[in-house]
Amino acid sequence: MFLRGYLRPSLILALALPATTLVACGGSQGPKTSIEVQSGEMPEGGKWHGVYYSQTYGYLHLVEGSGDSVTGAWRTVAGDKWGELFGQAKGDVLEYEWKEHKIGMIGPNATVEGKGYFRYIVPDDMQPHEIRGEWGLDDNNAGHTWTALKQNNMEPDPKSVRPDELESRTGAEGWDGTATEPDVTTEEPPPAQPSDEDEE
Repeated sequence: MFLRGYLRPSLILALALPATTLVACGGSQGPKTSIEVQSGEMPEGGKWHGVYYSQTYGYLHLVEGSGDSVTGAWRTVAGDKWGELFGQAKGDVLEYEWKEHKIGMIGPNATVEGKGYFRYIVPDDMQPHEIRGEWGLDDNNAGHTWTALKQNNMEPDPKSVRPDELESRTGAEGWDGTATEPDVTTEEPPPAQPSDEDEE
């Protein structure tokens, strides 16, 4: 009897302890996916304008606009998605909002969006410039890495990553949230030729 009465409180304590430890360590909060990025000075010779290559995200075309604004577009190496971004550069950091569209798909799952950041890196005089950063979904700006090397002698052309006419027939959604209607042309059948019976 004594042993049975002793085991019950010990068992309850043993089961409750891991749950308390889990909450104390922040296990219920999940991973942090939004971070504050501190900027520094842009490295000498660095500029955001250019084309950057990633083995996952393909060619990213960045164009510097008025002030500190930067816009860009990319198409994945697999060719099944294309995206666009708009952000503000401060020194060696570019913080941006992005949208990515699945080619050939329409509906609520066809487009995803989020935030992200890049840091401009100049390793040394002999190495290509690169950007390193992260992106996240919705209001998150981190959680997934994105590193790309700047390409020499390539001028950015953000429009080049957009789907062509055939791919666009599914109605891809643009940055402003409007969807383009499929371009389907219908041809009228040729007029019927009179038959020999009609002539008689």
